[in-house]
Amino acid sequence: MLVNGEKKDIQNGMPLLDYLKNEGYNPERVAVEHNGDIVPKNKYQEELLYQEDTIEIVQFVGGG
Repeated sequence: MLVNGEKKDIQNGMPLLDYLKNEGYNPERVAVEHNGDIVPKNKYQEELLYQEDTIEIVQFVGGG
């Protein structure tokens, strides 16, 4: 799978939410594009990932 342009190995059929948590992302503070489509946060558990997929993850960072 390509994540932000970097090759990653995953278990086929892994829910997006599990992937995000395993990689240390806070699911409430990211936006995810999966194979060209934005994934709504309420669909992170249903969205399944496979080796041939591409995802882009954008983290929101607070500051002032």
